Amino acid sequence: MPEKSSRSSRRERTPLSRERVLRCALAVADREGIGALTIRSLARALETKPMSLYHYVANKDEILDGIVDLVFSEIDLPSAGGDWRPGMHRRAQSARRVLRCHSWAIGLLESRTTPGPATLQHHDATLGTLRAAGFSVQMTAHAYALLDSYIYGFALQEAALPFKGPGTVAEVTEPIVQLFSAGDYPHLREMASEHVLQPGYDFGNEFEFGLDLILDGLAASISDRGGALPPPASRPG
Repeated sequence: MPEKSSRSSRRERTPLSRERVLRCALAVADREGIGALTIRSLARALETKPMSLYHYVANKDEILDGIVDLVFSEIDLPSAGGDWRPGMHRRAQSARRVLRCHSWAIGLLESRTTPGPATLQHHDATLGTLRAAGFSVQMTAHAYALLDSYIYGFALQEAALPFKGPGTVAEVTEPIVQLFSAGDYPHLREMASEHVLQPGYDFGNEFEFGLDLILDGLAASISDRGGALPPPASRPG
C-alpha cells in the first residue's frame, strides 16, 4: 500500500507535459526500439492512460517529429563565424556519438515532413557555415549531402556490427577466422590477423580516416574552384 501511494505522489509532483511525454518517448525508443513505441506503451511508461496523452501529442507521427527533433538538439552545431572545417569535424563526430545512443533514429532523421525548431536550426547553421566558408550554393548542397551520407552510413554500419567496442572483437572474430583454416579466403585471413585482431583495434577509428578524406576533398574544391560547381565529366567518343 505505501508503494502505491508513493507512485501516486510522484505522478502528482511531476505532472504531464509535452516535454515530459516526448522525453519519455525518447527513452522508450532507446530502451525497446522504435517499433515498440506506441501510444499504449508510452502511456504505460508514464503510468497514465493512453487518452491522457492526446492532450499533448495528436498521434504517433507527432511523437516521431518530436523525438527526432530532440535527437537533432543533441548534435553540436558549428559555431557561427568559426572555421568551417573544425566546425564540420565537430558536428560529424557529435552526430556519430548521438546516433550511437539513438541508433533507431538513423533512418528517421531526414524523414520528417514537419521538422521541429532544433532540426531546422541544425540544417540552417550547417548550410550557413558552408556558405560562409566560400562554397557556392551548389557545392554547399554537394558537401552537405556527402557529409551526411557518410555520417549516417557509418552509423548504420556501426550499429549493425556483431561486436560492441574493442573488448568484444576477438570474441566474435576468432570463430569466424577458423572458417578460413582450409586456406580459402586469404585476404580475409590477412585482414583479420594483421589488422582486426591486433591489440587496440577499434572499428570506430575508421570514421576519422574517412571523415578527414572527405574534408580534404571539400577543402581542395574551394581552393581549386572557389567553391564553384565542378564542370561535368567529359564522355568518351
